[in-house]
Amino acid sequence: MATNIKIALIQLHPKPLSPTYNLSKATRHIEAAASRGAHLAILPEYAVTSWQPSSPNFLSSCESASSALSVFKHLAETHHIAIVPGTIVEKLPNGALANVCYFISSKGEVVSRYVKRNLWHPERGVLSPDQRPHEPFDTEFGKVGLLVCWDLAFPEAARELVSKGAKLIVAPAWWLMNDAGDQGAALNPQSETVFLESLIVCRAFENTCAIAFVNAANPATEGERGADIEANGGMVRGFAGLSQVGMPILGALGRMGAAEGMEIVEVDMGVLDVAEENYRVREDLAREDWHYLVSSKASEAE
Repeated sequence: MATNIKIALIQLHPKPLSPTYNLSKATRHIEAAASRGAHLAILPEYAVTSWQPSSPNFLSSCESASSALSVFKHLAETHHIAIVPGTIVEKLPNGALANVCYFISSKGEVVSRYVKRNLWHPERGVLSPDQRPHEPFDTEFGKVGLLVCWDLAFPEAARELVSKGAKLIVAPAWWLMNDAGDQGAALNPQSETVFLESLIVCRAFENTCAIAFVNAANPATEGERGADIEANGGMVRGFAGLSQVGMPILGALGRMGAAEGMEIVEVDMGVLDVAEENYRVREDLAREDWHYLVSSKASEAE
């Protein structure tokens, strides 16, 4: 089990409805991360397809992206690097679409498959959420959990993973600067920056865990802009970026801006032991008389 993990935060701008292009760009970044000694590479949500559900080409774009998982598995095995390839939109056996996040080991094996549970409201009616409990899984880095974007807004999601042993939570995201709407922007144009900078570090402190957050980015050049990005019923271009690793005691490591790029962050997992020794969050969660658990059981009994 690794004590120090080098995590590559690969903050990309997925070109709308261009899975071949996006997969090629992601491949170059993963190969670069591996050459720099990274142990784990993380891409943003919708890294392969982008998110334009009203486009008549969206479904075919998702179908053409179905081969992406095998590409990422091959990259992981070839370059000996674990990969969380953001999310891949998949068609379920019942015909519904799901936003799926995978954890691929450095041997090229799928260790975990997670379907996004807490859907942002424009996703509802398009995607089918998972209804199962959040479950961590064993990796070469210890127990890890997966969350996706808006999942982070619910403290119960991270808490459920941590109560079951997760020490690292990986969270790809598609987080825009106008998510608070026009009224929110009028009150504070930087509201989403405040939200994310507070949220990620808070989740790390309150759970004595590491949060590896990787968001989509604004394009590096005008030539890559392509179509406008659909969100909240309007057309916007601005992503919040701010990919980072949130840590208790230390705060935000490797926090990025809003532009495309890659940051490799060396994470000392021993810091989590220091945090737990002093805050004893996991110790409290494990108690049979932990009062929130008792309250929950009492509510169920009623």
